[in-house]
Amino acid sequence: MSPLPAGTDCTPFGPPHGACLHHELLTLTRAGLTAEQALAVATSVPARCFGLADRGRIAPGLRADLLLVDGDPTQDITATRAIADVWRRGVRQSQTPG
Repeated sequence: MSPLPAGTDCTPFGPPHGACLHHELLTLTRAGLTAEQALAVATSVPARCFGLADRGRIAPGLRADLLLVDGDPTQDITATRAIADVWRRGVRQSQTPG
């Protein structure tokens, strides 16, 4: 079976970048993937498919793009929507007042 990387059909006009990935993760689990498989489809699988050896996994020396969520997305994939904090290239991103 070929690897299945998560994708997006986002354009400057919509759907909103990021929000559609959360929907895709839910759709993948409804289609039969486990939550862990769906998370891999959005992280390590595309990194491997596109030859991005510095990302897609959490390990020393790799690019540190991390999303901290409230909840356990390996048990409930919708927990990815409860974003608590974001790191990009190892730098914590400031929160925008909403």
